[in-house]
Amino acid sequence: MTNLRQSKLWQNATIVCLILGLAISITFAVTIGPAGISATDVWSAILHHLGLAPNPLGELRDGIVWQLRLPRVLTAAAVGAGLALAGVLMQAVTRNPLADPYLLGLSSGASLGAVAVLLLGFTVLLPVAAFIGALVALGLTLVLAGAFGRITPGRTILAGIAVSALAGAVTSLVIFWTVTGDSYREILGWLLGSLAGARWTSVWIVVVALIIAGIPLMFTGRILDSFAFGDVSAAALGVNVQAARWSLLSASALLTAAMVSVSGSIGFVGLILPHAVRLLTGPRHKLLLPLSALLGATFLVWADTAARSLFEPRELPVGIVTAIIGAPVFATLLATRRAES
Repeated sequence: MTNLRQSKLWQNATIVCLILGLAISITFAVTIGPAGISATDVWSAILHHLGLAPNPLGELRDGIVWQLRLPRVLTAAAVGAGLALAGVLMQAVTRNPLADPYLLGLSSGASLGAVAVLLLGFTVLLPVAAFIGALVALGLTLVLAGAFGRITPGRTILAGIAVSALAGAVTSLVIFWTVTGDSYREILGWLLGSLAGARWTSVWIVVVALIIAGIPLMFTGRILDSFAFGDVSAAALGVNVQAARWSLLSASALLTAAMVSVSGSIGFVGLILPHAVRLLTGPRHKLLLPLSALLGATFLVWADTAARSLFEPRELPVGIVTAIIGAPVFATLLATRRAES
């Protein structure tokens, strides 16, 4: 009993520390940039816009905090949390340690929708088009997976790869055939993953997605644990395997589609963070889900901060930064697991 109580205290303390770390990261990420903004300025602007304090910053500095930096940092945190959470779910449901949130073709479908509206000049509709493109890709994946018999995780993965390849090819063809001048830069930036255009609309999109899909998924730890032993064992534990699998896949896909619609395709977050957390917590999903979400949020906040500040006045797509960090980290994780086995 004492050991159990100590374990729960450790788990709660870890979650509280990560929440505080995320809050501190968000605060200091907003302060980083060419304009001199302090942590006190950040919270003064927040309290002012919540109606709890007067505005001591002036119109210009307040605009930098509230209109430019804060929505971008909050969007990065929400996208990081959503992708990490979706990665945990995809790896558990498919029993594939290499699964990531984009496994079902969502990223390629979103990219095709985004490129279409960028070329047509309807930039304001980019999140909507990307979200619709991701859902269309998901639908095609499920139709293709079920065309030759019962839908299984293996068939679904293969169908997702096929749909992803097709959508990627169509996207490349459209870009090659129609893009001219500087429009290449805008499209390439989105395809590589970028939060440069994040505003409060983006914050609302990803936060609502986390509330609707992400928070309920946090409470599916027992179901995800049962999948680790196979379908037969999960059914013996009282889980409706087919219903649970497709409910979880659908929720994960919707969550990923919302994230991709505002950020583009940001790789490695949903692949690496779950594995990194497993090294600390073990495979139990009750703790793995919230810790992955919190660590994913913190990681992407700092990755995006590095992308926009390391090479000022130039700005890198954040997907490049996550890939530069993610590839060697993933190789290290693989080496660690091999040594352990």
